[in-house]
Amino acid sequence: MTTMPNSSFPCLLFCSLLLFIFPSIAQTSFRPKALVLPVSKDPSSLQYLAQLNQRTPLVPVKLTLDLGGQFLWVDCDQGYVSSTYKPDRCRSAQCSLAKASSCGECFSAPKPGCNNNTCGLFPDNTVTRTATSGELAQDVVSIQSTDGSNPSRVVSVPKFLFTCGATFLLEGLASGVKGMAGLGRTRISLPSQFSAAFSFYRKFAICLSSSTRANGVVFFGNGPYILLPNMDVSESLIYTPLILNPVSTASIYSQGDSSAEYFIGVKSIKINEKRVPLNSSLLSINREGFGGTKISTVNPFTVMETTIYNAVINAFVKELPNVPRVASVAPFGACFSSKNIGSTRVGPAVPQIDFVLQSQTVYWRIFGANSMVQVSDDVLCLGFVDGGSNPRTSIVIGGHQLEDNLLQFDLATSRLGFSSSLLFRQTTCANFNFTSNA
Repeated sequence: MTTMPNSSFPCLLFCSLLLFIFPSIAQTSFRPKALVLPVSKDPSSLQYLAQLNQRTPLVPVKLTLDLGGQFLWVDCDQGYVSSTYKPDRCRSAQCSLAKASSCGECFSAPKPGCNNNTCGLFPDNTVTRTATSGELAQDVVSIQSTDGSNPSRVVSVPKFLFTCGATFLLEGLASGVKGMAGLGRTRISLPSQFSAAFSFYRKFAICLSSSTRANGVVFFGNGPYILLPNMDVSESLIYTPLILNPVSTASIYSQGDSSAEYFIGVKSIKINEKRVPLNSSLLSINREGFGGTKISTVNPFTVMETTIYNAVINAFVKELPNVPRVASVAPFGACFSSKNIGSTRVGPAVPQIDFVLQSQTVYWRIFGANSMVQVSDDVLCLGFVDGGSNPRTSIVIGGHQLEDNLLQFDLATSRLGFSSSLLFRQTTCANFNFTSNA
């Protein structure tokens, strides 16, 4: 009903199914090699927002970006009008692709989100952890293509699969948002559908801006990913395997479903190159799907299981001996007087934090710009949050730690490429040139 990562799925079968489902993909003979979507940061909710054009006639739909989300869902209760909306019938190929096994009836006049003999999924507000049932449907979606340097012409997918959600699901989402854009490890997430529609490589990359006034970017497809001043930031990625959590992390799921979210294998944590003592068994995913480390765009800050959090805080404070601690500012536990902290090209001059991956030489290094949060003129806090004593996932790497880092997700080989801070290279995620050259 929900997820289906498995990169070894035979392409022959999968591609034939997609050709059957998306028979008239491109409206013209133009085949984009990649697509591009601007991403803004909402100042009050700290959510990352994108806008897709959907329906006939096309309407701009503002969406909260959910890296691990299973699919696109939008509110169909209020103002969904489209001449090309089509619900997906029970036992159709579309339902099979979406792993939608439930079949629904509707007891009012037919309308988007309410039709008889249609299959359903469970749109999930992953910010508030609320889910409900919703109708699987298809409609037109349009998006800009790119050559990696600039946006190019607009292209359309005429039968893009999505799920209708109810208006109450929007509670907790940023103002004006009408749904969530899921980029997760499923066959009907945005990256999977776009790559199938235009026959490009099953890769996408996110580059979140730290500014609420300048857009970051999502690329669907392979690089180059060019940021000003004419720098292909895909050239210096470090790679680590993406790990499959065999148990779904969605609010509602069927037994046997695996998680659509992206997990990586953090083996240890170092601060100033000194290993932090912690219970390393929490860093593995157990048979019930608990533990491990995932990457999230719906958590604004990194969340850690209590014992890991305490160990990291203690080690960090120890490595910052001459800086006075000040009263904590929620949700953070360790705050400091910024008067005693210098600044560098990569943010406040504080101890670097390394997530050590498959070997000691492969690590994701977090500098001050990504570890510290300026909560007032003279207070900086370590941007990690206590996640309690028995969380579903031991470490959730949140949005603040991802900003101004390029992350490339290769769905075909189940591999993550990451850049660490682009500030070192004197560029930022706000430096994609959204001025069209078309």
